[in-house]
Amino acid sequence: MRRHTLPVLLLPLTVLLAACGGNSAADTKTSGSVTLNVGDQKGGSEAILKAAGELDHLDYKIKWSTFTSGPPLLEAVNAKAVDIGAVGNTPPVFAAGADSKIKVVAASHGSSAGEAILVPEDSPLKQPSDLRGRSVAVAQGSSAHYQLLATLKKVGLGIGDVRLSYLQPADALAAFNRGKVDAWAVWDPYTSQVLGSKKGRVLATGEGVVNGLGFQVAAPAALGDPAKAKAVGDYLQRLNRAQDWVFKHPEAWAKVWSKETGLPYSVALDSVKRSNGTRVTVAVDDAAIASEQQIADTFAGLKLIPRRFSFKDYVDTRFNGSLPASTTAPRSYGKASS
Repeated sequence: MRRHTLPVLLLPLTVLLAACGGNSAADTKTSGSVTLNVGDQKGGSEAILKAAGELDHLDYKIKWSTFTSGPPLLEAVNAKAVDIGAVGNTPPVFAAGADSKIKVVAASHGSSAGEAILVPEDSPLKQPSDLRGRSVAVAQGSSAHYQLLATLKKVGLGIGDVRLSYLQPADALAAFNRGKVDAWAVWDPYTSQVLGSKKGRVLATGEGVVNGLGFQVAAPAALGDPAKAKAVGDYLQRLNRAQDWVFKHPEAWAKVWSKETGLPYSVALDSVKRSNGTRVTVAVDDAAIASEQQIADTFAGLKLIPRRFSFKDYVDTRFNGSLPASTTAPRSYGKASS
């Protein structure tokens, strides 16, 4: 396997994400007396809300904290350092498995095409069954973690049939490009980043394998405060409108996202059209809960979380309103260009 060095165009996103931690924060200034502490990832909720004009006319303040992925964000929710934040489908399972103080309050359903197992362009691996005995990088407790398990199961393999390297995305990207691992299970925009660089190809995606759900997860203490709970409800409505804006303005959002993350515009636009812009805000309903329970039972059965539990106990449905069912099909732009 050839050893690849990171091209210059791939460095900005990696550097930015590696530098982000739970202590970095910026305030959205308003005249309100309530402050909502929001966990975010680079180029995430804050950037989308700002681009869509949804940070205007707030009657509460937002304090933003940036994290590299969902698991550390939920650690901050459990510690009451963050009131609410967006994560994929698997971090809430790991947090609940550790009996963290969290409540899932909102959901979105998007395309799973960006959740992929990537291999180097010149890899001899042609199908998921070829992963037997190979090294795979993945962020522990991330949505990619479950996608890897589900993909392996589909081809008759188990987690013991591969050699796992638990790496956060920035480290995994470096390992992948240097030939230190045979494959990388990850999500967009990293999928689009690797494909756009022509350094890798898709071995398998999450389509038809994972539920495609993402969640907003809140701290119970925040939900127990009437003023903060009201702010959470307003914040979720703004995110819903902002996601609609992203779908309708993919090029405009890609320009903003490119600037926020250092991604090349073409990579950002591919990611928007492959997965980022496809999301539909949906209810945290019985189908979503059942799907997450399956993920929880899978990880519990493998002893990757400490206990079995009822996912429903970690859900607050008060913000569902008249939102569509969680099984509502994601939106589509057609095929991404890479």
